[in-house]
Amino acid sequence: MSRSTEVGGTLGAMAASMGAWLICEGTPVALEVASTARARRRGLLGRDGIGGVLLLSPARGVHTFRMRFAIDVAYLDRDLLVLAVETLVPNRVGRRARGTRQILEAQAGCFCEWGLERGVQLVVPTSESGL
Repeated sequence: MSRSTEVGGTLGAMAASMGAWLICEGTPVALEVASTARARRRGLLGRDGIGGVLLLSPARGVHTFRMRFAIDVAYLDRDLLVLAVETLVPNRVGRRARGTRQILEAQAGCFCEWGLERGVQLVVPTSESGL
């Protein structure tokens, strides 16, 4: 069963002016995107936490070496379908999910709170979508 998580309405307008947002089971979540090699390498290193989610794109795997906190990791395909979810404590290597093209990271426990699980379809608005 595929459920949809999308950005739209007023939050879609906010995303255009202030940064991006995800709506997960009715909860707005701040979204950071790490799309450069440097940003992906840095990821969440050096932080004491994150108030939303970090999207690593493109990415196929993650680790938590030198991390200060545990994280939830969602492995996404090229269409942003959640293939697998796991929680990693510091100093671990994440498993690899077949077909992973992007990875979503958040503070440990957040995905469960937001209802983000395998099979959830994420939707990122474009200017053409009108969201």
